[in-house]
Amino acid sequence: MSGVLDHTMMRVEDLDASLDWYTTHLDYEEKGRWEADTFTNVYLGPEDLHEEGAVLELTYNHDDRSYEMGDAWGHIAVRVPEGELESSYQQLMDEGVEDYRDPESCDYNYAFVKDPDGHEVEIVKRDPDQGAKWSLDHTMMRVEDADEALGFWTRKFEYEHTSRWESDSFANYFVKPEGAADEAMAVELTYNYDGRTYDMGDAWGHVAVRADDLHDYWETLMEREAEDYRDPESCDDMYAFTKDPDGHEIEIVEPSD
Repeated sequence: MSGVLDHTMMRVEDLDASLDWYTTHLDYEEKGRWEADTFTNVYLGPEDLHEEGAVLELTYNHDDRSYEMGDAWGHIAVRVPEGELESSYQQLMDEGVEDYRDPESCDYNYAFVKDPDGHEVEIVKRDPDQGAKWSLDHTMMRVEDADEALGFWTRKFEYEHTSRWESDSFANYFVKPEGAADEAMAVELTYNYDGRTYDMGDAWGHVAVRADDLHDYWETLMEREAEDYRDPESCDDMYAFTKDPDGHEIEIVEPSD
């Protein structure tokens, strides 16, 4: 399905340690790998990943660089069935995962852990029909203008605003493709009311959107005045990149077997 989110990319400093963390604690398996001269991309997800489910892309650069987390990206969120939040969190604690924000501190609505590189991973309760345990539920990014960010995703990508959570100091808005399966990943847009700005950092890379036809999809984005960041030709006609108003990179990919 064109428009569904395909993956979230994050950069890691020790590929073996990151692979061990995600395969051991979240029961992920390797879905694919791309080896280049200077970097390696590994794609991970649950064994029973839905056809519209998103995977996690770990990018390892071979030059031993380190990364700055920044604060423009927030977290990825993974699903656990209703009633299993506390037991799932305790399982991670028993396995030696960092105790970052336990369910009690989050009013038993969710919890947070961190991977070896410091990327935050939220644990959220979902109906079992909404996807396999530990599958990606959403990726959170912070935005400086909520109206502009919502307009970008609804106009450029034809996403629909599926839910919101507004508090005294911030609001969370969730968007995903119209007609996408419950198992598909969403984007969470977090807007803080205090007018703060954000640092992009480089520990997070991008989210990726699937296109049935890369060039047709790119042409539509250009007609809708999306930013021409890296067009298909500059990427050997394998993918392309645009950016949202806050500078978050969005890859357009045409999946293959």
